[in-house]
Amino acid sequence: MPELPEVETVRKGLENLLNDFYITKINVLKERSIASSGGSKSFINNVTNSFLGSWERRGKYLIGSLNTINKQNKGFLVVHLRMTGQFKIINKQTLPCNHTRVRFFEEGGKELRFIDIRNFGQMWYVPSTQLVAEAVSGIKRLGPEPFSDDFNSCYLKEYLKNKKRSIKSALLDQETVAGVGNIYADETLFDAGINPITESRNLKKDQLNRLCKSLVEILKISIGEGGTTFSDFRDLEGINGNYGGQAWVYRRFGQPCKKCGETILRAKICGRSTHWCPNCQK
Repeated sequence: MPELPEVETVRKGLENLLNDFYITKINVLKERSIASSGGSKSFINNVTNSFLGSWERRGKYLIGSLNTINKQNKGFLVVHLRMTGQFKIINKQTLPCNHTRVRFFEEGGKELRFIDIRNFGQMWYVPSTQLVAEAVSGIKRLGPEPFSDDFNSCYLKEYLKNKKRSIKSALLDQETVAGVGNIYADETLFDAGINPITESRNLKKDQLNRLCKSLVEILKISIGEGGTTFSDFRDLEGINGNYGGQAWVYRRFGQPCKKCGETILRAKICGRSTHWCPNCQK
């Protein structure tokens, strides 16, 4: 699943490459891709004849502003890529692949195409009269952004103080911190020198300080590399993310640790494959 760096890469692409894309037509090829009330019919009626303006990211959600010709706010287009969703800009007319779910057309023929192999991705139209977090319940439940002032060791100490679950499980919970998934949880815990099975409530202040610092640094590095591509993720121009080649532990089971040479271990924690170095993470 695309995590914060991959979603941020898509956000930048949508904002930089569309240049006030004016939607004149929408084709919804898969009804389940539209999650807002009223289904595809309401979605098409409300989003057509809108400019795509600025884009924000909240956790793993993309939030695009919709504007009228007079630059009046018309509402928001909210997208969650889920497992395999991706956007692609089409500059010349081509037939859609079998995994194309939603097509946005501009008058000159340019197209923004939403492709989703697993078909779990979702879109919402949110009117300007409604708060996005109220319309999309998943956003309302999100914890602080890793780059925000609200995310710090004091916050984590208070939030985790009574939680027995592992720190790996806590990091995957979007209510703890928004946008972190399996890749960056593993990489962060390695960088911070914390064993992923450690009970959250047992982490000391210095460990939490390291965890916060490591998470921010790892995410910044990955954003600079365009995210991670191990299977399906591509940016709007079809380019792979490059962070995967720099990974310290993720998907390196059985290989020597890049720091100490110890063999990287793997186990299932809260249903997800978890990778760590038994020497560097004690």
